[in-house]
Amino acid sequence: MSKAGERIIKSALQALAFARGEAVEGFVVHVPKDMDVKAIRQRLKLSQRAFAERFGFDVRAVQNWEQHRRQPDAAARVLLRVISREPEAVMRALSKP
Repeated sequence: MSKAGERIIKSALQALAFARGEAVEGFVVHVPKDMDVKAIRQRLKLSQRAFAERFGFDVRAVQNWEQHRRQPDAAARVLLRVISREPEAVMRALSKP
């Protein structure tokens, strides 16, 4: 795995630990309260199904988020934030070795 991929995974794990309330020394994360999942998906030009498959979400969850029937939990919001800023890095990190 590339150094960038290792850094992304390490950061995501730290963010997840923080979101769970675990102490992470020297790390401060901002977990957004709201995510515009539809805008992120449309910017990537993906269908709901393709977006869900590419990033490991359940397609029904994506549909519910976009229709505002449910909100992504903190860990999902962290991943969505990274996807919105660095989608290629997430795809590299989640691809088969």
